[in-house]
Amino acid sequence: MRMAVTTAAPTFLREAELRLLRCTLPSPTSQPAPPSPPPAHPLGPVAASALAAVEAGDYAAALASAVPHLLHGSTLASADFATASPAQIYADLAAAAESFLQWDGGATAGEGSQCRCAVVLSAAVAALLAFTQQNVTGPLGKFSPFPFQIPSLDEGWFVDPGCKWDAWASDHLASLGSHVHGKFSLLQFIIFAELLFTSIKSLDFSDCWSVSWWLCRISMCQQNILDEQSSSLFDQVQVYKNEMLNHFGELEKVSSYWGSLLCDEEVSSFVSAAFLEAGIAEYKYGRVDASRLHLDSAQGACGIHLSLTGILGFRTIHQVDAKSQMVLVAKTTKPADDEGQSAELTGAQSDGVALKTVRSSVPSESDEFCDILRTPRLAQNGNDSISEITPSASTKISLTAIQQAAVLAQCLHVSRRSRSDEMSGWEMAPYIESIDSQDESYFVVRSLCNVLRIRWESTRSRTKQRALLMMENLVEDIAKEFPVVSQRAKMVFGVHMPTIPALRKEYGELLISCGLLGEALNVFKDLELWDNLIYCYRYAFPLAILINARLLVTPNDPRLWCSLGDATNNDDHYKKALEVSNNRSARALRSLARSAYNRNDFYSSKILWESALALNSLFPDGWFAYGTAAWKDKDLEKAVDAFSRAVQIDPENGEAWNNIACLHMIRGKSQAAVQAFKEAVKYKRNSWEVWENYSKVALDTCNIQLTLEAVKTILNLSSNKRFNADLLDKVMTTLEEQATHLNNTQEAESISNTSYDANKETRRSNQLLDIIGDILQQIVRSGASNAEIWGLYARWHKSKGNLMACSEALLKQVRSLQKTPYTVGIIHV
Repeated sequence: MRMAVTTAAPTFLREAELRLLRCTLPSPTSQPAPPSPPPAHPLGPVAASALAAVEAGDYAAALASAVPHLLHGSTLASADFATASPAQIYADLAAAAESFLQWDGGATAGEGSQCRCAVVLSAAVAALLAFTQQNVTGPLGKFSPFPFQIPSLDEGWFVDPGCKWDAWASDHLASLGSHVHGKFSLLQFIIFAELLFTSIKSLDFSDCWSVSWWLCRISMCQQNILDEQSSSLFDQVQVYKNEMLNHFGELEKVSSYWGSLLCDEEVSSFVSAAFLEAGIAEYKYGRVDASRLHLDSAQGACGIHLSLTGILGFRTIHQVDAKSQMVLVAKTTKPADDEGQSAELTGAQSDGVALKTVRSSVPSESDEFCDILRTPRLAQNGNDSISEITPSASTKISLTAIQQAAVLAQCLHVSRRSRSDEMSGWEMAPYIESIDSQDESYFVVRSLCNVLRIRWESTRSRTKQRALLMMENLVEDIAKEFPVVSQRAKMVFGVHMPTIPALRKEYGELLISCGLLGEALNVFKDLELWDNLIYCYRYAFPLAILINARLLVTPNDPRLWCSLGDATNNDDHYKKALEVSNNRSARALRSLARSAYNRNDFYSSKILWESALALNSLFPDGWFAYGTAAWKDKDLEKAVDAFSRAVQIDPENGEAWNNIACLHMIRGKSQAAVQAFKEAVKYKRNSWEVWENYSKVALDTCNIQLTLEAVKTILNLSSNKRFNADLLDKVMTTLEEQATHLNNTQEAESISNTSYDANKETRRSNQLLDIIGDILQQIVRSGASNAEIWGLYARWHKSKGNLMACSEALLKQVRSLQKTPYTVGIIHV
């Protein structure tokens, strides 16, 4: 059953876009129509062949079919690749692609233009998915180092793994201030894909909306292989993401764009996938609120509502009494029936084989090394008997692939929004266990679920061994042949799956935490993660010797020079890192800035931080350090701006909020300081220093109640040892003046005609007197009082009309002054 046609018959190019996007999105529940015959154009069969190869997961064949036609007639066929500059070759490739697209008149032509665009689009998608196969999903395929084949290439040189092309590709992908983190394959493929997509976008084809979606995916792939968040990539992602949501963020637009080509429920799947990927992008850059909005839209589009509840159940094998377990309840408006789900996940191979392979990384619950159940056994109907442990039907619902991806995305959002402690893992557990309970899942969905479980269980001593075994099996599963490539590509961009080098790095760190240092060394060495390798060797060998030995092999690696500077505390090595990186190493600039700050050269530190943050501004610790250096250099304007940028990137940076408030205090902006302190105490509730500053600025704004609340919090945090007698004296004076003013007002009026406002002010004044009385009594009872506190205590008793207690407090004040003969005190009563 097909959807009704809302526009004219879709063009061949739109059908090609749909087929390519389907390669990375859930398969439609109903069988889609067979591909239409290609246009009667010489490139029609070429485009059809490339599309079919991409759909089958044979990306090398797709490139071999499409790329020669792109380069036909260009100067690249006669180029000397042994001596040519890689940058020049790829610039010529971009020119050749644009010339190929414009051959038939560009966007004004008909079938010929569409065929050419489909050929370029297929080649670009094939290059991107080939990179993804080698570095994210596996299994490792046989690809040439180049995404294009030129007859002039010498075969012996062509396969040289140490050629300058790999180094150039790594430097090109490394955004300003960032570096490729680990050892990746086919880096030229992602450059080639971006080049082709950009060529299509530059011609402004009205029938090629999906280019923005693919460019957003490429930008995120590039960010995922870098060691730091890149501000330039962030800007790119925002542009492409907004264009993607503008095209595919509404059901009506998706339906009208492809019309009858879409199958049942496929419209909502496309919209949900677009919002999922947008939410993951915002999550990557720490924009929690924006991520939540996109994830909510994705859940609404795919028809799922998530909520947490408590149900009695059993967490361990030997548990006798049922305890409350937090479980996820997924209410769906579009449930996945057995037939539809089976058709969605089957594809070109047997589901049984694929799922068996995927689940091989998960140990059986009967494993002897762990008595903790992977998913809690829930008691039926609230019965806490051990015999009633069947799963609850209300919590186990078959979810579609896009709904499962939405659950995992929500799990990541929960991990980012919550604090980093033991409870955060338990808050993520219901989402992980919900996917674990599904009978069928795509490879990347199940793999990410296992990764999240490993991260959680590796923090608990009772499940750490199982986490290590799961990680070993997961790394091995990626290298296996099944599931096939086309199935692994499903939902690869819809979940935040770590790259293979990042996954193996986590494996190495888990090995270290388990004491298996030797195996971890082999992992880090294979990934060329020299910082991690140096960390492992730090107790066995002098670090400088190890780093110098590696520098003999790769003398132009700025990361090694920075590591050598860290090991020797020598600024010359950081300057050498800047030299070999052409002043593009933000890490070297940050190290030089810290070194200048430690020498009390605050001006130089400020300038160096400005240069480092100009390269990569998405570094909250850098903005905080920059603000501190500017503050020390008496540049208060830049200090405020720097701390403000720090809280924009990380809104939970309590220290930055505190510094903003203190700077506003210095500049006499008390109201702005109060607002900043309100944010600071949200994240630094246990810091009495922050509360002390808060109390001072609250008093400056005449907010007596807020001042007293802050003072009481300081007492509780410091075990009644920290209090400001001068501040309490000012508060007491203010309250006494208010009481005097209220008494004069009431005396001027008759008792019967006393206004409501006057009574309200009297009650408020009495409440504040009670609060300060509680504070003074707390100090007195703790034994930390002095003469000033006893004097304030006497004044408080006098205000309450208790003259006997007032005289006793005054007597104790006198005795306290007698114990300190060199202190002159004045009694205020």
